[in-house]
Amino acid sequence: QVQLVESGGGWVQAGGSLKLSCAVSGRATSGRAMGWFRQVSGKDREFVAGVIPDGGSTRYSDSVKGRFAISRDNAKNTVYLQMNNLTPEDTAVYYCAAARTSVVGSYTWMYAYWGQGTQVTVSS
Repeated sequence: QVQLVESGGGWVQAGGSLKLSCAVSGRATSGRAMGWFRQVSGKDREFVAGVIPDGGSTRYSDSVKGRFAISRDNAKNTVYLQMNNLTPEDTAVYYCAAARTSVVGSYTWMYAYWGQGTQVTVSS
């Protein structure tokens, strides 16, 4: 089993920054891709960013490309999401997820383990 715990969410004004962390414990995830998703109440969970096991390649949704950066520190079993130039449209619950394989995918079914989520609120 794998446990994921997100932290770092909160409230920020538009144009500000936040850094989310995802602490991973349990079974080793060093061979799995890791991802961040977000969900607004009443809408589907959407892919935000993903990173391959060695951190050498990343993938982003068009809506966050150039503003967000995903990274991972396998020695610390932690995944990060640096979010810059935030807008009210970024307001959502953000979830960390461990993929079933080493491939970064944008579909929720490609991820086997999920955290409980952390709320990010951006005011205008």
